[in-house]
Amino acid sequence: MTVKLEIGALVVDTATDKLGRIRGHVGPYVQLRAPGDGREWDADPAHLRTPNEAERERARVAERPVVTRVTS
Repeated sequence: MTVKLEIGALVVDTATDKLGRIRGHVGPYVQLRAPGDGREWDADPAHLRTPNEAERERARVAERPVVTRVTS
């Protein structure tokens, strides 16, 4: 399966089994960052695949804003 290597695309790095968003491209590698922030890492584009539905849902939950409620 071919993965679109667009900035912001959600992908799975099969070399590390990590879910990440594409942040940039440097040389032959793609820079990824986990949804909801975290450490950036370099990935070989040959080891990227599109996420399945469960992985996309995991990213949505991680990126959802945290809402706190203050009670008086």
